[in-house]
Amino acid sequence: MSVLSTLRHPIVAAPMAGGPSTPALVAAVSAAGGLGFLAAGMIDVERMTADVAQVRARTDRPFGVNVFLPDPGGVDEAAVRAYAERLAPQAAARGVRLGEPVGGDDAYPEKVAALLADPVGVVSFVFGLPERAVVLALRERGTEVWATVTRPDAATAAADLGVDAVVVQGTEAGGHRGGLPDDDDYALLPLLRLAAARCDRPLVAAGGIVDGPGLAAVLAAGAAAAQLGTAFLRCPEAGSSPMHRAAVAGAAPTALTRSYTGKRARGVANDFLRQHDASAPTGYPQVLHLTRPLLAAARSDEDASVANLWAGQAHPLARDLPAAEVVTEVSAGARTALAVVVERSARWG
Repeated sequence: MSVLSTLRHPIVAAPMAGGPSTPALVAAVSAAGGLGFLAAGMIDVERMTADVAQVRARTDRPFGVNVFLPDPGGVDEAAVRAYAERLAPQAAARGVRLGEPVGGDDAYPEKVAALLADPVGVVSFVFGLPERAVVLALRERGTEVWATVTRPDAATAAADLGVDAVVVQGTEAGGHRGGLPDDDDYALLPLLRLAAARCDRPLVAAGGIVDGPGLAAVLAAGAAAAQLGTAFLRCPEAGSSPMHRAAVAGAAPTALTRSYTGKRARGVANDFLRQHDASAPTGYPQVLHLTRPLLAAARSDEDASVANLWAGQAHPLARDLPAAEVVTEVSAGARTALAVVVERSARWG
């Protein structure tokens, strides 16, 4: 029996790296009948295993862990150095030095090894597709494997790889683009329909889904469930900062940018994004390491004009509610919306 078939509500909590996806949030979503997801990106193996243990202490329901795949390389080091020169005066004005723009694999082999040694219900991957051997090894231990795609051809490739489900991420989604390359611009509904036409695996729709009608729309378009991230950012269980919560509650537009990490990600548009997006090079994790001290200082100062504020396009619809209420109310709203569609369709003939 698949994990998706055991859910009382077709809602998956998106793994949000950098703090929002706490064990408390993950456990609350799973306990409410959805599927919570830990974000293993940008943390070490010890922190990941500790987070897994905390979720297990809070709920016996299935949950998932999301892992960043290593970047294949090919970074333009000269462009990264030029970007560092551009940011240096801004860092100096805050009394910090920029970080070293080093590469790295985010401890990918060690995290996979830990998840093989201590299996969880689901392991999902972003920033590309995992190796077939990893998929087979995880599935042999009873773990479902999900892959995140942002292009129709990647959905086909993921199915051919033997994954259990495909997360289809539209450009409306907050945070990093989950596919590789990251220069795609497919809106969710066209991407979902294109993926459904060429992929025989359950699809999990992600991008701009915050309320019941949004969930109903993707279920009608072929998704088995929806992955919500921004909808949970204002929940008390989330690790979002007060500054981030305020930005999500506001009505400012969002934009895609490489300016913070070198990989395209969607956040609430602010001065830093507008000033540096055009100059930001492709270069993850080099740019991430470069900007970390500057962004940490901005967060410490609660300076929303500089800090990254990841959010999807529908962020004004997010509400300040406990995570369990978000799950049940969005699910109930979807049932209501689908009932209205059925009622209206009865008059079409």
